[in-house]
Amino acid sequence: VQLVESGGGLVQAGGSLRLSCTASGSIFSVNFMGWHRQAPGKQRELVAVVPKAGRANYADSVKGRFTISLDNVKNTVYLQMNSLKVEDTAVYYCYVDLVGQRGYWGQGTQVTVSS
Repeated sequence: VQLVESGGGLVQAGGSLRLSCTASGSIFSVNFMGWHRQAPGKQRELVAVVPKAGRANYADSVKGRFTISLDNVKNTVYLQMNSLKVEDTAVYYCYVDLVGQRGYWGQGTQVTVSS
């Protein structure tokens, strides 16, 4: 199973970015997909997660600004990030949890928000 992420980059505070992550390979069924992030000198933290069926969950720090969505046909998860803040700067990692299989991480994509 491979995860390919895209959409990171440099943006000014208050701007927007959209991340995407596609899972491919031997996938029977997805339980959930999500995004974590890791800023320099800090631990990796959950940003948002969305199950195949059910409601998404968000970290308090991104509620109302970020929206996660899942395309079950394409096995692709999106993270729409609006009203970005300098403290959102981090490497963002995609994660997929599969039915009957282990979970997988993406390689990470850098998001940098300038003041």
